[in-house]
Amino acid sequence: MLQGINLTIRKGSRIGIEGPTGCGKSTLSDIIMGLLQPTTGALEVDGERVTQDNQRAWQARIAHVPQALFLADTSIEENIAFGVPSDLIDHDRVRTAAVLAQISDLIETWPGGYRTLVGEKGVRMSGGQRPRIGIARALYKNADVIILDEATAALDHETEKKVTQSIGAIGDDVTVIVIAHHRGSLAACEEIVTLKDGRVEAVSVNVAG
Repeated sequence: MLQGINLTIRKGSRIGIEGPTGCGKSTLSDIIMGLLQPTTGALEVDGERVTQDNQRAWQARIAHVPQALFLADTSIEENIAFGVPSDLIDHDRVRTAAVLAQISDLIETWPGGYRTLVGEKGVRMSGGQRPRIGIARALYKNADVIILDEATAALDHETEKKVTQSIGAIGDDVTVIVIAHHRGSLAACEEIVTLKDGRVEAVSVNVAG
């Protein structure tokens, strides 16, 4: 249970949220995404309180990249432009999103390029490719806020570095929130919020960010 949380997240910032299992990271994430209403206090965006009446409009501006990203058994292109009918996909926008997510060079080496099939449940995609597809999907959506929720938890150091580079390439008008167990996953963040037992233990500037 969260207690006494008072956070201000600036538009375009890169914020890391760290802490051990059970410290409240998931609850805080759910509140930011408007999935949970705080029992006291409020979530405010640009000075306006997010309520049940306007939470869908707020959620439409957010892209969530979880550790177990869902990939449909379709092409890379269709997974980046997820939910858009294939005949309405903006191909240039897909490539731009892939470039910013640092995965375009890889995709373009494959014989099928952006039409390469990912396989059932994304079986043909490696652990390092999945979060970058998720970032590209978020960028195609033109999300104002991207939340990476333990998205790099299962990655080796080199692959995690590539995902960190992807975060660094995202435009300054997009707010990025990275949730992780340990500080090593938060290299791209400017500021780190440390949670402990449902409270903010510290907010620190990340010298590596």
